[in-house]
Amino acid sequence: MTMKKLNMPQSSRGFTLIEIMVVMVILGLLVAVVAPNIMGRSDQAKVTVAETQLTNISKALDIYRLDNSHYPSTQQGLEALKSRPSGSPEPKNWNPDGYMKSIPKDPWGNDFQYVSPGVEGPYDLYSYGSDGQEGGSDDAADISIWNIGG
Repeated sequence: MTMKKLNMPQSSRGFTLIEIMVVMVILGLLVAVVAPNIMGRSDQAKVTVAETQLTNISKALDIYRLDNSHYPSTQQGLEALKSRPSGSPEPKNWNPDGYMKSIPKDPWGNDFQYVSPGVEGPYDLYSYGSDGQEGGSDDAADISIWNIGG
C-alpha cells in the first residue's frame, strides 16, 4: 500500500512566511498611526464624564433646594443628597427617597468638592481633575460647575 501525495491546487496551500510578515508590518504601521490619536482621547473622555457628573449633582442640589428652600451647608455636604442631614440648616421637607442613590466619585477616583457659603446663595461644586490637587492644566485642571454651563 503506497501513500499518494494529494494533488492540492496551488491556491489552497496557505500563506508564505513573507506574506504573513508583510501583513504584520502593515498592522504595526496602522497601530503606530492610530493608537496615539485614540490614547489621547481617554483623558478628554474623563473630563467629559466629570462634567456630566457635576451637572447631575447640580440638578439634585437644585431639587433639594426646591424642597427645602436652601442648599445643604458645606458641613452637611453632598451626603445630604443621599441621606437626611443633621445640623443647620435643617431640611424640613427632605425627600425620604433622597435625591441621589449614591454620590459618585470623579473619574479619577476623588471626591467632588462642595462649598456652600450661604443658605440662599450659590454654591461651588468642582473636581480637582486628574492630579487631585487645586489648579493644573489640561486634564489636571479644576472642573467647576460654573465653567461648564451647568
